[in-house]
Amino acid sequence: MSQSYAAPGQLWLLPQSEQEVLGFDYRRVLEVVERTYRAVDTSGPNSPVKTIIDDPDDHSLSYSMVAKDVASDTVCFKAVYEFDPARTRDGYRFHSFIFIADDTTGAPIALMDVVKLGPLRSSATSALFARAACPDARSALVVGTGVQGQMALPMLLAALPELDRLQVFGTYADGLRAVQNSVDGREVTIADDLRKAVGEADIVIGASGLSVTETVQREWMKPGALAVLLGYGVHDVFHGADYRIATNITQMHITCGKLRAADGSLPPVDAELPDILLGRAPARRNPDDVVFAYNSGMAVTDAALGRYIADLALAAGRGNRVDFW
Repeated sequence: MSQSYAAPGQLWLLPQSEQEVLGFDYRRVLEVVERTYRAVDTSGPNSPVKTIIDDPDDHSLSYSMVAKDVASDTVCFKAVYEFDPARTRDGYRFHSFIFIADDTTGAPIALMDVVKLGPLRSSATSALFARAACPDARSALVVGTGVQGQMALPMLLAALPELDRLQVFGTYADGLRAVQNSVDGREVTIADDLRKAVGEADIVIGASGLSVTETVQREWMKPGALAVLLGYGVHDVFHGADYRIATNITQMHITCGKLRAADGSLPPVDAELPDILLGRAPARRNPDDVVFAYNSGMAVTDAALGRYIADLALAAGRGNRVDFW
């Protein structure tokens, strides 16, 4: 981009308030994320796995990632800190940011809050899983009503516009209303019987938090359905699924501690999303397979979407520049 993000010695700050006013095109977000995953296979080691500190008593969760999106020559450094992730102490705190830089000029681009970016890239990944594994899907259920749950249906509709039955299951009235209001002109039904709703859904998105009170069981899934683990809520499907896919198997083994069986084992994963998108691996073996998708996200998509959001913000004249270096 010919325009300057910040003058030499300055750092451009893009907090949540400066991003909320930007108009995100969900179809464009899907394109950016899909392009990024397609490039992962041939771009070399540009998205190392996470470095994680995960306290066994769920006191806090911290992790960091670094990645490079080769398509936009953008480097990303991401840090996340969650305090009380299980919401057991009534003191939950979430703080995260990414720093992105232009790897063609060496210039910093921005320091960004990721409250908007994270759900965008995660929901786009879920939608790509859904389009690959259930291209003819007509019904979807979101389990969970937090930020991820509220973004899931709009992104699914961007990928699968023929969806005509949308349901949400959750326990918080405000969250349920937010999910219902997330898709203009479309009806979203609140499910009061999780088992029944799961049995009717082609796509089930597990977007609950650690404090989830009711989880989807494998036996409830109908033949040919897909369960995507975006947060919590569909763990039981993992071990009983007929076919398993993930964004990245190595990263999954680092981040999926709560999915392990009592003996610490994990069933094999059959395919990774980049290979599926490139046509090198199928998204399912048989039409009746119950497919489980592990959506762990990859920092390379943070880099790509960070650049996309930064360019939107630059065009809109948003953000604040401070003398930093």
